[in-house]
Amino acid sequence: MKNTILVLTLIMATALVISCTTKTEEAATSTFDLVTAKAEIEQANKEFMALVAAGDSVGLANSYTHDAKLMSGGAPSVIGKANIQSAIRGMFESGLTGIDLRLENVYGTEDMIAEEGELTLYAGENVVGEEKYIVLWKKEDGKWKLFRDIFNSNLAVD
Repeated sequence: MKNTILVLTLIMATALVISCTTKTEEAATSTFDLVTAKAEIEQANKEFMALVAAGDSVGLANSYTHDAKLMSGGAPSVIGKANIQSAIRGMFESGLTGIDLRLENVYGTEDMIAEEGELTLYAGENVVGEEKYIVLWKKEDGKWKLFRDIFNSNLAVD
């Protein structure tokens, strides 16, 4: 009986040590930091704004994941890089020359980041849109890219 209790005690102690070691190792290997991810999203937004100013629909499409979805107000959803590039080219053809993105908050994990913010759209010097947006960011090829992009106007519908 004493041997059985001793063996059970040793097994429980070993399990406890292994459990604590595993959690410590998991904590040590988890390197995700939301502050760092937010800085990366802010940098990606600066690049996005520069690409809009340059009228670069190819560069903008490459900011999206291969399976991305663009959802703008008053239009059907657009899925995939090629279709997103075509939709963005159409926005440029209709006069879009600039965008000002103002990130308000980010939430998430190393797998996906949700960003919410406000934006202003320009045609030349004219403001043509005041909107709000939510973007889901996903890592693809080691870089945060837009996975889901939805935005709509702050103006009342006529």
